Amino acid sequence: MHELLREKRAVIFDLDGTLVDSMWMWKAIDIEYLGRFGLSCPPDLQKAIEGMSFSETAIYFKERFSIPDSTDEIKAEWTRMSIDKYRTQVPLKKGAGEFLQSLKERQIPMGIATSNGRHIVDAVLTALKIDGFFSNITTGCEVAMGKPAPDIYLKVAKELGASPETCLVFEDVPAGIQAGKAAGMTVVAVEDPFSRKMRREKEELADYFISDFLELL
Repeated sequence: MHELLREKRAVIFDLDGTLVDSMWMWKAIDIEYLGRFGLSCPPDLQKAIEGMSFSETAIYFKERFSIPDSTDEIKAEWTRMSIDKYRTQVPLKKGAGEFLQSLKERQIPMGIATSNGRHIVDAVLTALKIDGFFSNITTGCEVAMGKPAPDIYLKVAKELGASPETCLVFEDVPAGIQAGKAAGMTVVAVEDPFSRKMRREKEELADYFISDFLELL
């Protein structure tokens, strides 16, 4: 057993950029979506929405860019745009499948704490055949505040029947790392091409840093 797992009773994962290689896709969707309204994608957008729930992001887009559609219509369109890509173009991160299998064999409960929408989460987990690993899946829309607030991680831990200090969290961006730390959990930062420029910040915020999940096998 890897030293990170000693005395841990549950493992909680972020999804995009942590378990699956999908952050590139969301930037592409933002560019395409804003382009429909004759708008360019500002360079600060990805950092501005980091950690926001699906609903919080829709509100942000509507207010910042004066989108005429309702927030429900915005979310529905993003879901439509993303699901096909998730099903056909988004792979698991290196070593993630093997790591999930090893946790299952050790009977360590696993959960997902994601800012994404539930329909999208279900689609990607089913497409990658990893839905059966998780005892709980919670989205940012199900808690009062999205990351970096600790709400989502505290909820998943409660659902898994684990106290925060016995939970190990995997995250790929600073807001998510901050959420896990604010919940009182041990946090591992995961390398991702999208957040490579934030590596120093991630290393400073997290308890550990890994380039891929193979390091833990």
